Amino acid sequence: MRVFLDANILFSAALPHSRMRMLLDAVFAHSACLTNLYAVEEAYRNLQVKAPSSLKALEPLVKKCELVSSLATDIDAALPAKDIPILGGAIAGSTTHLLTGDERDFGTLWNKTVRGVKIVSPRILATELAKKKLL
Repeated sequence: MRVFLDANILFSAALPHSRMRMLLDAVFAHSACLTNLYAVEEAYRNLQVKAPSSLKALEPLVKKCELVSSLATDIDAALPAKDIPILGGAIAGSTTHLLTGDERDFGTLWNKTVRGVKIVSPRILATELAKKKLL
């Protein structure tokens, strides 16, 4: 499994006592994790504003990820422009899953596959991991 982490996943996992961090620990143990600078910078900006004391926890999470430096831009999915670099990074990184908590923009695509990438919420991914006895 190759899992691309959206900015909101990185943000949530950086918070102390986060259930997202517990989920990511399982993902890191059994999968390759990827993200891109677009997602990292968004997570950083949001942590700076909303939880600056959690900024130090972001770097170790990012270091566990492969950084995707290219983007697929020819995406046939109804997404706001701000989310194209996320899905585009997941596609360019040849990931199997895009993990996002963004229900507003990605919710209609959850459990669907776009150009080989299955878009999943944390709950969907946790269920997949549990079925494989990895969680």
